Amino acid sequence: MSILLNQAAGNVSSLPMFLSLGVMFIVLYFFMIRPQQKETKRKTAMMAGLAVGDTVLTTSGFYGVLIDITDDTVIVEFGSNKNCRIPMQKDAIAAVEKPDAE
Repeated sequence: MSILLNQAAGNVSSLPMFLSLGVMFIVLYFFMIRPQQKETKRKTAMMAGLAVGDTVLTTSGFYGVLIDITDDTVIVEFGSNKNCRIPMQKDAIAAVEKPDAE
């Protein structure tokens, strides 16, 4: 009797297992990989559009105005005190707001 059960179990198709793995990969792609790629593209476009005079929000939560931009660093002026200028890496910028054109 056990020989018949083993033979019947050997005839089971592995197609449902592969289909479920495929569905899990698709769900993983749309919930984890794709949003990360979109965020990376958005951040790259934001960094490419930096200009002197833009108001920026740093990752530490400070708002400032861009004074100078080099390859991988920026100089940001904080507050109304013109003496508070700090160089920092571009990666420390979380958001950019363009000045209003009047």
